[in-house]
Amino acid sequence: MSTVRRLIVEADGGSRGNPGPAGYGALVRDAADGTVLAERAASIGHATNNVAEYSGLIAGLRAAAEIAPDAEVEARLDSKLVVEQMSGRWKIKHPSMRPLADEAAAIARTLRSVRYQWVPRARNADADRLANEAMDAAAAGRSWEPSVPQSPDPTPHRAPTTNRLSGWMAPPAPPTTTVLLRHGQTPLSVDKRFSGTVEASLTDLGMSQAAAVADRLRDEPFDLIVSSPLKRARQTAEALGRDYVVDDDLRETSFGAWEGMTFGEVRERFPDELNAWLADPNVPPPGGESLISTVTRVARVRDRLLVEQPSKRVLVVSHVTPIKGLTQLALGAEPIVLYRLHLDLVSLTTIDWYSDGPAVLRGFNDTHHVTNHTTYGE
Repeated sequence: MSTVRRLIVEADGGSRGNPGPAGYGALVRDAADGTVLAERAASIGHATNNVAEYSGLIAGLRAAAEIAPDAEVEARLDSKLVVEQMSGRWKIKHPSMRPLADEAAAIARTLRSVRYQWVPRARNADADRLANEAMDAAAAGRSWEPSVPQSPDPTPHRAPTTNRLSGWMAPPAPPTTTVLLRHGQTPLSVDKRFSGTVEASLTDLGMSQAAAVADRLRDEPFDLIVSSPLKRARQTAEALGRDYVVDDDLRETSFGAWEGMTFGEVRERFPDELNAWLADPNVPPPGGESLISTVTRVARVRDRLLVEQPSKRVLVVSHVTPIKGLTQLALGAEPIVLYRLHLDLVSLTTIDWYSDGPAVLRGFNDTHHVTNHTTYGE
């Protein structure tokens, strides 16, 4: 008779400013002897304490599922809000919390069982330490490094592997198809300036580009349209003339001190920081967010869509880095590929995500609908 494995997840998150620079930490222990089996930590850019706390729980549950999907898990947090909401005793009133709670619940359903336990902050010191290490590393322009061997591979940036070769063997079910649409032109695009989380409206040409892609997609059926919260993406989504929802995880990378600057200006003022950023996708710009951090949060979007929209067609309106990140995830490629992909304005990229693991990139940077428009720019 096999013995059920029991794991303990300790999770925490913090925000320096609430909202402000935020990060999470989580670890998984063997309940039998307390051995630390995995550690997770990351900066999540500008966010609230509650978002960071939920992000830590999600990372911890995902790590536990990677170690032993049939395990019984006790999740320990010092956030009364998260524990009570995940236990079903408190309602989730803030709309930004619902997607995070749903994502955590979806991961929990893949485990044998999950019980949520509140603990005093003093008993959650290790997870708190990891969260602060991640925030400190981001502030210093470094990537966080785990202190224990990570097994299995902790990175969320590689697609699941499978023995089925798509196209050669029949999939178990139709895929969830995501059509990824980059927004139209903005004044920052014209000057090729870093435009991350800074707000910018579409230019007249950008509005024309949005109308062109709307015409291209007019007869395309979509079960859901989801957009970045940034204005340039929402304007592009609104041009479609259909209902859409907003997902904050689809926002562009925060470029921190480089926002609004040209590449040449950054090269002149931040030469060492730029070289480090170009050499390692784990390195954020000063005061900004790393490319890997962006891929981590768009992986959350993908995971939610696979749970909530199985075998459906979803149009995603977003930005360069999130779309590149989803493409990297689909290809199972190393993060270096993020530097080697080019996306034009209002381009379309199509990915099929299959329930048994693999994904298929069916189209990339398609701009046939704007052949008479200028499409270059960031």
